[in-house]
Amino acid sequence: MTGTDAKDDLHQYLREAREALLWKLDGLSEYDLRRPLTPTGTNLLGLIKHVASVTAGYFGAVFDRPFPEPMPWIESGRDENDDMWATAEESREQIIGLYHRAWAHADETIEALPLDATGRVPWWPAERGGMTLHRILCHMLSEIARHAGHADIVRELIDGSAGRRPDNTNIPPLNEQWWLDYHDRLDRTARATRA
Repeated sequence: MTGTDAKDDLHQYLREAREALLWKLDGLSEYDLRRPLTPTGTNLLGLIKHVASVTAGYFGAVFDRPFPEPMPWIESGRDENDDMWATAEESREQIIGLYHRAWAHADETIEALPLDATGRVPWWPAERGGMTLHRILCHMLSEIARHAGHADIVRELIDGSAGRRPDNTNIPPLNEQWWLDYHDRLDRTARATRA
């Protein structure tokens, strides 16, 4: 496999992970997009805002290609996790638009640089900050896939929807009763292991 093939493969998987994450917002109300469904506040629109922010940073500042838009929620002195939720003033369209612009900026960096291009992650410790485009692609693929998994669980909690993408959910096509029985069987098994 050549470097170009490897870069194309990584870039394709990155695109698929981006789309999987974004699909989780389809058809939901503003409330459902924003409501925190875990004790740590995980919510769908916040996941998009966070991924847009880190995408802009890792494919921007790291390679001296700064993202042209300010992101005040990640500036020093802000509250922790300000990038993990959308304020009432930030619309769905604004956050999704930011996500698309961060994608485009990242794609320009990926297309412009070879896999062995070096950069520095300024928010990491100096001894770990030196990175190649290859490592950043792997890091961001892992980051986005992780958050797409979070989004999948949050969406399932909202309305029962689950899966990878609209044309291939990656979930066995079984009826509701089968899933209820399956859930009950797993619950009984778990309860049987309690001490």
